[in-house]
Amino acid sequence: MTDLRPRLPSPLQEVADDRFERHGVRLLLKRDDLIHPELIGNKWRKLVPNLERAAGRTLLTFGGAYSNHLRATAAAGRLLGLPTVGVVRGDELAGRPLNPSLARCAADGMRLHFVDRATYRRKTEPEVLKGLLGAADADDAYVVPEGGSNAAAVRGCRALGEELRDNGGVDVAALACGTGGTLAGLAAGLAPGQRALGIPVLKGGFLGDGIQALQEEAFGGRRGEWRLDERFHFGGYARVPPELDAFAEDFERRHGVPVERLYVAKSLYGLVALAEEGAFPRGTRLAAVVTGSPFTA
Repeated sequence: MTDLRPRLPSPLQEVADDRFERHGVRLLLKRDDLIHPELIGNKWRKLVPNLERAAGRTLLTFGGAYSNHLRATAAAGRLLGLPTVGVVRGDELAGRPLNPSLARCAADGMRLHFVDRATYRRKTEPEVLKGLLGAADADDAYVVPEGGSNAAAVRGCRALGEELRDNGGVDVAALACGTGGTLAGLAAGLAPGQRALGIPVLKGGFLGDGIQALQEEAFGGRRGEWRLDERFHFGGYARVPPELDAFAEDFERRHGVPVERLYVAKSLYGLVALAEEGAFPRGTRLAAVVTGSPFTA
């Protein structure tokens, strides 16, 4: 794992932002985007425990056409010399030119296996999974779930909460959520009295049950104080309307921090809105976890 050596703990950077200061809130950025140049942020925290369990076997995992998780898994495979297989949602993509995200996966050595959306939705069913492994010529692969969220990943993300427990008396730790594994681990690592806030990037209202299930699998029950605010998905995953893009550009100009659009921009936008609503008591130290960085082809 020497090629995956991280920068930990990741820096905690306070920034001056009048949209928070006028409500008495101090904004800090937990710069998980600086952990590793290729396994960015929560991808490092979630993947490394699974890589250790894989013990050199082929890694097979799942994602959509713009999946950050697929890219991180492919990069890890290249760095460690491990074969990787990505099962991609949408058989209509087979035979088409690869988008920049999938092209990066392929360049890093990942074999891409496209499946129809109905089958993809059933990928966790044992018989369906067995069929997918066979069709991808990866029967003996170590399977990492979509988004990398399983018990091992959740336990790995507990260190994120522990870093915030030990660093500066943060009151609220907030981050964007896809599958919920990072929030599940973060909340478990926080101290009593600290709170975790998740901003889901997908619509549907299903994530709370998923986080609860992940904590039960990883720790035997609910851990920490956490909640979700489902209002800031902007229509769903990979939806970046002009309003959100303009917000991200403005945040970058203000603070010199690159803002990843699919996750981080939505969480920061949500936090600004919540501050304007008075959701945080005056004196709150709010840590926004920067879970990723913008993708460059």
